[in-house]
Amino acid sequence: MRLLLDENISFRVLKMIDLVFAESIHVTYHGLSAKSDRDIYKYALANDLLIVTFDEDFYELQLINGYPPKIIWLRFGNSNNLKVANKLVENKEVIEAFLQMKKRDY
Repeated sequence: MRLLLDENISFRVLKMIDLVFAESIHVTYHGLSAKSDRDIYKYALANDLLIVTFDEDFYELQLINGYPPKIIWLRFGNSNNLKVANKLVENKEVIEAFLQMKKRDY
């Protein structure tokens, strides 16, 4: 399972989750940091990535366009990198189950 971390999540989180979410990427490493949310959304779709963000805009894009890509919209306040990484790792099984779900399941 490959995650695409939005620019509102530090690139440093990648090293903290690498053992659990191998091959995950950050927008800054793929020329997406200056791109619009729509461009990032299209990139995630084309590359079979799950977007992880604090940004509500991706949720709104998904309401309009549907999925894939699926989105994990983190909704906890100011957090350090360790907290973000821990939340992702602790919820690995939930994230995997979410990826397997079809639209009719939720």
